[in-house]
Amino acid sequence: MSDEKKVLEYDEDESLQFIQDCLPPEMKGEFSDDEINYIVDLIYEFYEVKGFLDEDDDAEVEIDEDELLEYIFDNAREDGIRDYTDEQIEAIVAGELAYCDTLNLFE
Repeated sequence: MSDEKKVLEYDEDESLQFIQDCLPPEMKGEFSDDEINYIVDLIYEFYEVKGFLDEDDDAEVEIDEDELLEYIFDNAREDGIRDYTDEQIEAIVAGELAYCDTLNLFE
């Protein structure tokens, strides 16, 4: 028997469904997959800028959620893809972070 943790793979379709399921009732069905993917892409752009996606698997990752949200707020407003409210962005980010927690991606 191996002591290694089972590695779970990130699945974009599962992530989208997970986020849709986690949205508050008043936001359900409000976003297309593309609109959610845009916010998720900004999350991973932030991770890349911060060096969280580097190959060093042993490094512990501490995500400052306030800094992450500020980055997304600023970029979403600048890009003007959709007029997201802060609450909408926070709900999508919370769903993505919760999905990543289920996979132990940043443990």
